[in-house]
Amino acid sequence: MYRSDNFKQKETMSHAFYHSCLGKIVILAIIVAILLLLAMLTKPSKKTMIAETTDGILECIENNDSIKGDKIDDYMTNFAHVFTTADTTEINKDLMAGLKKYNRMEIHNHTFYRTAYIHNNVHPEGVRVAVGAYGLVLPTVTYSDLLLYIGKMHGDFNKAIIRNKAFDNHDLGRNPEIREYHYKGDSED
Repeated sequence: MYRSDNFKQKETMSHAFYHSCLGKIVILAIIVAILLLLAMLTKPSKKTMIAETTDGILECIENNDSIKGDKIDDYMTNFAHVFTTADTTEINKDLMAGLKKYNRMEIHNHTFYRTAYIHNNVHPEGVRVAVGAYGLVLPTVTYSDLLLYIGKMHGDFNKAIIRNKAFDNHDLGRNPEIREYHYKGDSED
């Protein structure tokens, strides 16, 4: 292609293709295809997903305290769990037994990534607790996703809910005499 001004330069075909809209779309499609192929080839194995997800769950239990943050705190904590490992000597053995007894982990295989789900009585349909792609496993677990122990919902099963018991103070106050339409100010006093 020739320019119309005094500087007659001939553009190469590759230069013209790179600067066209179609060229930019084709280059973007090639980059996305390479990234998807790389994701498919570096997807973590099922064994790696189970090990890293269990480590993320143990770190979540270990870090649980009385201060509950918002979702951003949970995301940042889970992102930090990618680079650290749990100290299994600090975990309470009863919590570990409850974790294994009341929660079931499933790994789902997708084309470009894997996901881990926890199923329990609180989340029977399952809640996603980890995503694995590009060789990394990113935990997304929160403490409320886990069921670690089961207690009684009703204290004493043989006691009646409504008790017929006399009040210690027999003075219940005085009820005014309310008649029909009294609340509208149409009383016949």
